[in-house]
Amino acid sequence: MLQDFSWLATLADLSARRVPCVLVTVMEAKGSTPREAGTKMVVTADAQFGTIGGGNLEFEAMAEARQLLAAAISTATVKDYPLGPKLAQCCGGAVSVLLESFIPTGKKLYLFGAGHVGREVVAVLSALPVDIVWIDSRAAEFPAQLPVHCQRRLTSAPLAEVDNIDSNTYVLVMTHNHDIDYDIVRAVMQRGQFAYLGLIGSATKRARFEKRLTVDGISPDQLARLVCPIGVGGVTGKHPREIAIAVAAQLLSLGLTRSGTPDA
Repeated sequence: MLQDFSWLATLADLSARRVPCVLVTVMEAKGSTPREAGTKMVVTADAQFGTIGGGNLEFEAMAEARQLLAAAISTATVKDYPLGPKLAQCCGGAVSVLLESFIPTGKKLYLFGAGHVGREVVAVLSALPVDIVWIDSRAAEFPAQLPVHCQRRLTSAPLAEVDNIDSNTYVLVMTHNHDIDYDIVRAVMQRGQFAYLGLIGSATKRARFEKRLTVDGISPDQLARLVCPIGVGGVTGKHPREIAIAVAAQLLSLGLTRSGTPDA
């Protein structure tokens, strides 16, 4: 247990390593209490960082935190603890504690294409708790530094990555080649497991792809799951950052960063 620690650095480290945790904060301290308002500690399933004063107060708060972790839902709750006979602490005061759980969603974004729009999508999402798998065959297109939650997959066989896609995966297809786009979209649809499948392009591109996909045995119900054009409505700009913001908004509205089942 660390007596002096940076709770923000601890949260950042646990987040980067995708470790579920609970931030425990003393919101209010009345009367004689072990620690003052604002004191924090971080609790994981098997570790504790910092302290809110020790004793049964801390034991009860840790037990409550681990119940939140067991529920595996990101949430916040307030608990009131009178210090006295109930907790076998002689302070005699009362403490209100805020417990905030941070649970990795288990969702991920597979981004095929490291061109202008792809780079902007990663930049827009870089500060959010999103696991990104970024796929391209062109090493020079990737930036020198990637966000901590982003994995680069440099490969001449992007279709092989489709085997790793599941029902928690959001897929964006925006490569430098229409035929590669088509092959990836077809493979993802044939696999059938994905939360979202977005293809960059116009309504005309979608119509061409739908004709080819129909010939290749993709059903109308499957075709209806393809999002093309991509992004929230009303954004008409063509700048890569504008497109990326519209696409990020769409992904977020569909639950990319939320726990639970992806939205339909």
